[in-house]
Amino acid sequence: MTPDIRAYLESWTHDPRRVKPLFAAIAEAMAGCGATLELVVRQGVTASLRAGASGPGPGSTGPRPLFALADVVEDPEGRFLSVCFYDDEVADPEERGQSVPRGLFNEDARCFDIDGPDPDILPYLAIRLSEAVGAQAQKKRP
Repeated sequence: MTPDIRAYLESWTHDPRRVKPLFAAIAEAMAGCGATLELVVRQGVTASLRAGASGPGPGSTGPRPLFALADVVEDPEGRFLSVCFYDDEVADPEERGQSVPRGLFNEDARCFDIDGPDPDILPYLAIRLSEAVGAQAQKKRP
């Protein structure tokens, strides 16, 4: 996990919805896939954890800048998470996500909103993450 992600987690002290541990686990899962992680904080709005394929220099993910995005969304009732993938790169057999037209860098997305502890969501998202990584790898082949 990068120092800026660790610092963000350390500064996150109020967690009434108890989603901070899940965000930390998602960050670890993304890093475990070999992703290059970037945290983009828009104070008072969101903190976006962007996972791109690691590689030599710009454009290493091919035509798409990333394969997954985990947003921490600021809300008066407590932060919640929205984890998004390109819709054509993941399956959603349990229909736990929502289709978001043009929701990820102007392309259709599949987003999973999490507003509280859910013991089944992390394994489910780990499968989606693996699918997204595989789809990106297929697109990079000549």
